[in-house]
Amino acid sequence: MSDFVRACRLDEVPEGGTRRVEVDGVPICIVKAEGGEVYAINDVCSHADVSLSEGDVEDTTIECWLHGSRFDLTSGQPTGLPATQPVPVYPTKVDGDEILVRLKES
Repeated sequence: MSDFVRACRLDEVPEGGTRRVEVDGVPICIVKAEGGEVYAINDVCSHADVSLSEGDVEDTTIECWLHGSRFDLTSGQPTGLPATQPVPVYPTKVDGDEILVRLKES
């Protein structure tokens, strides 16, 4: 049984951009990096309660727009201060034109 659930359509996320979605009540930032790789990271910055989906994507990081913390999209680890705590990341897969995420560990 797959724990992957639909987050959004692939064409709803601009290349090099983000889209905020909620999956089972969890705010998630879906990122389509340049080149088309898709990532899912919790949409709440660990430093301040702001939406990461409003920040800028660069390579495999996303920057919090409020204080400039950057987070690695593959691990959720902060790569720049002031954030010191990671944020959850979620496995993704693309099925046709749908982006799927898995919230639970299998």
